[in-house]
Amino acid sequence: MFEPYLSRWSLTPDGQPIVTHSSKLLPVLWRGKPAMLKMSEDEAERAGGAVLDWWDGKGAARVYAHDSHAVLMERSLSRQSLLKMAHGGMDDEATRIICRAVNALHAPHQKPLPALIPLDRWFRELAPAAAAHGGTLADCDRVARTLLAEPQPAAVLHGDIHHSNILDFGEDGWLAIDPKGLYGERGFDFANTFANEDLDIIAAPGRLQRQLPIVSAETGLEPRRLLQWIVAYSGLSAAWFMGDASTESAELQLTVARIALGELG
Repeated sequence: MFEPYLSRWSLTPDGQPIVTHSSKLLPVLWRGKPAMLKMSEDEAERAGGAVLDWWDGKGAARVYAHDSHAVLMERSLSRQSLLKMAHGGMDDEATRIICRAVNALHAPHQKPLPALIPLDRWFRELAPAAAAHGGTLADCDRVARTLLAEPQPAAVLHGDIHHSNILDFGEDGWLAIDPKGLYGERGFDFANTFANEDLDIIAAPGRLQRQLPIVSAETGLEPRRLLQWIVAYSGLSAAWFMGDASTESAELQLTVARIALGELG
């Protein structure tokens, strides 16, 4: 499946293929440099390849080559992990690293925007799920509708910010990988810092309350608006998990939403 690109871009395989629900990836060498070849037919993944190229290494991994179906990007060889940091008592430091990387992604560029997915389309699965299940999910949908109806200034968004999508690239610092290529209000990108299901402390007592002023200080975003985005994002994530029949994961997201709703009062 990778052969056309191995030939076209003069790549040498350097590891085993990785297959996800939306993409096929292969570690390779490009001109002696470690790189990752990623192929996908998914709309969001393809938009992500274009936006990676648009960022041009500013806050994100550099793109060496891309077309409408594949992207060749630099590959991190570091063993450092923000997820390990957060689980190992350095949660606050990991959050600051994430915020600083994402701030760089949100900076304006003096060039035409790539094709992007608007946030209102990204949220399209929340309302039907809220109508079907009600409860906290309905509260999340109500908050999301308010945010989307009254947007603050928009930026190019990553769309899938979490601890495993910000990697250590050595001298280049911590950079983002695997964007979805969205466009909308900045607060959306920071919400998953509070709701990453791979982080088993997201619903720990006091965690959200401790992280909120850190993210607000690092990003300049108003705390109440951040809380609203946490509610909206957690509801959307719960709706996705419900669609996959992942009840336990959905309930964890709804727990985070209830914590944020409690802070909103």
